[in-house]
Amino acid sequence: MKFDKEGNTTYFEKKKTELYQELGLQARDLRFQHVMSIATRNNRIIMRMEFLKAVITPEFLLILDYRNLSLEHWLLNELASQLAGEGQLVTYSLPFEFRAIEAILQYWISKLQGRLNTLQPQILETLEALVDPKLLSVDRSKLHILLQNGKSLSELETDVKVFKETILEILDEEEVIEELCLSKWTDPQVFEESTSGIDHAEEMELLLENYYRQAEDLLNEARELRVLIDDSESIIFINLDSHRNVMMRLNLQLTMGTFSVSLFGLIGVAFGMNLESSLEEDPRIFWLVTGIMFLGSGLIWRRLLSFLGRHLDPPLPPHVPAVLKKSQPAAGRVEIKSNLKGETFGLSRSTLTNQ
Repeated sequence: MKFDKEGNTTYFEKKKTELYQELGLQARDLRFQHVMSIATRNNRIIMRMEFLKAVITPEFLLILDYRNLSLEHWLLNELASQLAGEGQLVTYSLPFEFRAIEAILQYWISKLQGRLNTLQPQILETLEALVDPKLLSVDRSKLHILLQNGKSLSELETDVKVFKETILEILDEEEVIEELCLSKWTDPQVFEESTSGIDHAEEMELLLENYYRQAEDLLNEARELRVLIDDSESIIFINLDSHRNVMMRLNLQLTMGTFSVSLFGLIGVAFGMNLESSLEEDPRIFWLVTGIMFLGSGLIWRRLLSFLGRHLDPPLPPHVPAVLKKSQPAAGRVEIKSNLKGETFGLSRSTLTNQ
């Protein structure tokens, strides 16, 4: 698909050998070995953004292998009008290659932003459903959804990093930035403007820096979302551990109760043996032995529970003999002042200093 300066579109099919001969390129120039790249060859700009492959000249923009549903929609509805001057680009006063580069970079950064905008509400909704202290178990379907979204977020972070590094490599090479200004070397009027005061290389650098900052902001948002996922996973594990500890403590209490009943149940076992004694003739012995069994079992269980409480309950925080006062100064910093009052503890200042 070919776009000229007025936004006119033409379609054609050619063999790769015919194409690179017509463009004055080598065969290796159209191999697109890297997933993302921006390079110059023989006064041509060769760009690739994953499935988007383009060749930019001072007169036209060439999109290769454009039969992609999302790509074709953008090409037909937006790119032609942007190149014709009807879009929202900021490089309409500059040569054609500036518009073409900005349109491609804008499309790709918008695509990355759209992927993040799709993932963010799904991740937040899943985390809100998982991070609930009332839940005794975790929904595996929610965990599966979170895992899939986490993988998609990792892929997005990788794509943004590659896009960012691709632009950074160009910003570090002044010669490449000069070569990206195609019209400067083919149009005498543009060359005169560049020498008289309008530095096209500086305009190209500003254009690339703008999309580098957008990619950096997008990467920071993705990282914040990743940190939120990691923190939420920690909260989920803490909630599960808390419920697990409650169940273990209940199990331990029931085990102690069973031990107490079994211990004093030995008395009933002794009286249940087929041995004769004078005690079974007394009608009050049954109630006396039963009362001793229940009372002893309750006392033993109570002692075991108190022992369990002393060793499992967290200790009380130590008493701090200081009064902390917070004041908010004009600069926005929090200043903490502690005043020791010796009168409260019956100590003079000298005694407190010595201690």
